[in-house]
Amino acid sequence: MDAKPVSGARAAGRGHGRGYGWVDGPGVGAGHTRRPAGGPGPRGRLAVRAAAVVTAAVTAGTALAACSSGTPHAAGTAGTDVATVARAGVRDGGTLRWAVDAMPRTLNAYQADADSGTETVAGAVLPSMFRLDAHGNPRTDPDFVTSAKVTAQEPRQVVTYKLNPKARWSDGRALGAADFAAQWKALNGKNTAYWTSRNAGYDRISDVRQGAGRTEVRVTFATPYADWKSLFSPLYPKSVTSDPDVFNDGSRTELPAAAGPFALKAVDAKAGTVTLVRNPSWWGARAKLDALVLTAVPRGKRVAALAAGTLDLAEIEPGSLAAARRTRGVGVRKAPDAAYAQLAINGSTGPLADERVRHAVARAIDRKAIAKAVLAPLGLPPTALGNHLVLPSQDGYADHSSALGTGGLAQAKALLADAGWQRPAVKEGEKAAAGPGRTAVSGAVTVVEPADAVLKKGKELSLRFVLPANSPTLDDVGNRIARMLSGIGVRTELRRVDDTSFFQDHVASGDFDLALYSWPGTPFPATDDAPIFAKPVPAPDGSLAVAENYTRVGTDQIDQLLARAGTELDPAESRALTAQADSRIWAAAASIPLYQRPEVVALRTTVVNAGAFGFETPVFQNIGFRK
Repeated sequence: MDAKPVSGARAAGRGHGRGYGWVDGPGVGAGHTRRPAGGPGPRGRLAVRAAAVVTAAVTAGTALAACSSGTPHAAGTAGTDVATVARAGVRDGGTLRWAVDAMPRTLNAYQADADSGTETVAGAVLPSMFRLDAHGNPRTDPDFVTSAKVTAQEPRQVVTYKLNPKARWSDGRALGAADFAAQWKALNGKNTAYWTSRNAGYDRISDVRQGAGRTEVRVTFATPYADWKSLFSPLYPKSVTSDPDVFNDGSRTELPAAAGPFALKAVDAKAGTVTLVRNPSWWGARAKLDALVLTAVPRGKRVAALAAGTLDLAEIEPGSLAAARRTRGVGVRKAPDAAYAQLAINGSTGPLADERVRHAVARAIDRKAIAKAVLAPLGLPPTALGNHLVLPSQDGYADHSSALGTGGLAQAKALLADAGWQRPAVKEGEKAAAGPGRTAVSGAVTVVEPADAVLKKGKELSLRFVLPANSPTLDDVGNRIARMLSGIGVRTELRRVDDTSFFQDHVASGDFDLALYSWPGTPFPATDDAPIFAKPVPAPDGSLAVAENYTRVGTDQIDQLLARAGTELDPAESRALTAQADSRIWAAAASIPLYQRPEVVALRTTVVNAGAFGFETPVFQNIGFRK
């Protein structure tokens, strides 16, 4: 589907901290570092994590005044499509084979190379204090906690967790404050012996200790933290987090203890499988399956594997939908994914460093047409995405794209003219050319020439558009955008690059003008999205520190609004600050959201309580086969 940071296992579990960005397929997983990536996407927090438009011929002040026109949804749109059956209708036993894009590179969700497979394993075998519902809202998981809430705000914020007294690790030890404290110390960034992907939230904690009794844990924060529900999900045993060697290396292929409906049995790199088996120490509802086997299968071979009976569940590319529907004994589930595709505009150099040119590019793109082309054939709502921080399937979604003004090609052309990019004067008696000119294809490069290019000092406006080589969806979207830009006199060179180099050699290094990749959605935008839109700052070595902001465009106001949202414990006020930040992100015209990515899952018709989960955390103990 789209560029990275989600993966086939995405249909499985979802971590609360996001992982990477992504190209067309997998996504980002439970880790806390994200990067866009090339190639079919896993969802790997992802496995992955990744293409939008705007308008803006108005001043920033006027544009931002218009942001209040967005109307928030009282509730998100339909966010899941799962083959739901009551537990009484699920037979006991059986092995379910679930396709993933690759073997998990680690079983530690807090390492930078965690992927969707990591996320799925963590969701099935480890505790999480909160799980996500269909609209991306965190809810306490009663299997692990009977309550979790802020019990004090002055002089410091205190969160008190009351653990389920039945909760125990498979080695017989009860879950307790020691596990929370060890994870805090491993992830707070103070001990550099731990190779962590990110420390957000844990770095604000000042103390973790047992409360009134064995099952109570009190977490005290040095500074307020609005997104505290993102922490300790998943929770690793102290045997992993108290030892840097185990945390860094030992947990890549082994987990010393489980505390979920499943336990890790084996990791077989040669066979490309991770086998999870029913955990006999689990205190909750008994897992219906005997075993869950994550199996690395290329996306192009998944429908055939389902037909042959060697797979039971697999995320597939939208282009494989028809083939899956024709396959006997196979059903298809579709829902908006917990991710969005966007067009990244590199504003660090060249013509796009001029905000007027970025706005012109944004105005020239028909986001509604792109969303319709991608989503309508799948039967999903063809909604153009109007928010960087909240997706349509989430509660509280509102469209803030009006922060860039209204208008189309005429306004885009006027912006280019104001920036000095003019069409050559037409001689008397001649007609001005308009629209697209010619398209030339040479190997992995496509050049879309306008009929009448705009010039500045005799040089035409030409943009380098980088795409992952193996993403049919993004290839189509990229060609559509190039033709739209030709309508305002912009020449576009689309260059398809190897998926393995798409991110590192192009996006991360800044070697592009335009690029298509995706970012995962999150219930915690003030924390998770801040690095994506952070204002780049000079590093000590003279380079530019961009965090995860690969467009290299940011403002102090965006940083301040997200920082305030991250410390505001009043949920309504935090959401209001996030909305203001989103409007200013739109006004910067560097990241143009296009559509919420579709999630298409094919499964044997006998498989139940699985499918396209969207944001929702799967209930692994209920997944199985129909009686």
